[in-house]
Amino acid sequence: MSSVSTSTPGVRQENFRFRCIACGDLSDAASQDFRCGRCGDLLEIAYPTWNEKKPDAAMLKSAWQKRRLSSSAVDLSGVWRYRDLLPALDDEQQVITLREGNTPLYELPRCARITGVPHLFAKHQGMNPTGSFKDAGMTVAATFARRAGFRWVACASTGNTSASMAAYAARGGMRGLVLVPEGKISWSKLSQALDYGAVTCQLRTDFDGCLKLLQELVRQAPVYQLNSINPFRLEGQKTLAIELLEQLDWQVPDHVIVPGGNLGNSSAIGKALLEMRELELISRLPKLSVIQAEGANALVRTLREAGGKRLISVPAETRATAIRIGNPASWKKAAHVLEATGGACEQVTELEIAHAKAEIGAEGIGCEPASAVTLAGMKKLVKQGFVKPDETVVLVLTGNLLKDPDFTIDFHRGEMFGGGPESGAVDSLRHPPIVLDASLDAVMRTLERFN
Repeated sequence: MSSVSTSTPGVRQENFRFRCIACGDLSDAASQDFRCGRCGDLLEIAYPTWNEKKPDAAMLKSAWQKRRLSSSAVDLSGVWRYRDLLPALDDEQQVITLREGNTPLYELPRCARITGVPHLFAKHQGMNPTGSFKDAGMTVAATFARRAGFRWVACASTGNTSASMAAYAARGGMRGLVLVPEGKISWSKLSQALDYGAVTCQLRTDFDGCLKLLQELVRQAPVYQLNSINPFRLEGQKTLAIELLEQLDWQVPDHVIVPGGNLGNSSAIGKALLEMRELELISRLPKLSVIQAEGANALVRTLREAGGKRLISVPAETRATAIRIGNPASWKKAAHVLEATGGACEQVTELEIAHAKAEIGAEGIGCEPASAVTLAGMKKLVKQGFVKPDETVVLVLTGNLLKDPDFTIDFHRGEMFGGGPESGAVDSLRHPPIVLDASLDAVMRTLERFN
């Protein structure tokens, strides 16, 4: 079985180790399925040297600010700019980067009025190079794949991972293999993987079936896995939280709300928050909450029906394709983060997702359907009293509006809910195209209708 070792040339072996999330076993190498050799659970990356000498918080903040003025490739990356808290490389010129990160933090005044929470923001990861949060993790994982000598990298995907992996593989001179469920992926996302040159296989199964096959593949062939069970992915994705706090001038928000699919992103953000508190970059933790689609609510059911002790898998079905996952790999990590930060886990309906997506679009920002679960879920948390009107809330938008145009078109044409009662509930948010004669009079009459 192939392994990734900290003794790989170009990697500082004293900088980090692999740690099992269950038994805590530390090791210098990881098998290609990134599971503990003792108990079989998932691995994460730990930094033992922090126990002996913590990085100085003030010096870190100063260094990160200065790097914003640098023109070097690693400093132009909104991920590698925070490399002090990442697995270290001896040669920074080997980093595979597309200038990922550096994503905007938007105020949401319209949504703030709707929810009754004035201090409402969106951290838009859809503004990454391939249009999703996956790029933040892929730059790190792809870099370590190449440094370990792999020629092939692979992923199972509902769309965003495949686009990101294919781009970074191409940028790094590697070959990419994509496994996607046939007929259950946005063509906009799939087109990215095709254009970046990945070998793309549509399998007659769901995402979980694709991931299972990938696990078998990496045990048999010299192929490096780039799904979010790869702990290097999560190290890159955790920089979202660091950049967010820097943008807020290190004033900790009360809530950070994240979509829940395979649950790697919520795990990564939570890991960053806990590490930042450990390093005294922040003095308290925000509540990190995870929102899932009602039709793909494995974590919700796991927490409510099994107390977070065992995973309750579900047959996933939702038009929010990025989170159409019924057997999330990182559920234990996510459950730990929710407990550590005091966060909540909620589910929302397809109608609530569509409604929230249109409201975010009305801000002039837009997002893919999976991102909109954050606003939809926040509304429920406000009604429950979990989120209070005077608190500061950050919604993490994970994907760009253009990732799933079919959803948007169907919504605005009134074709999403079949014209039933649900359809009428969102009529005021629809803006279908208007077919007119090519005359000034017709256009003028239309303008008058909307005055």
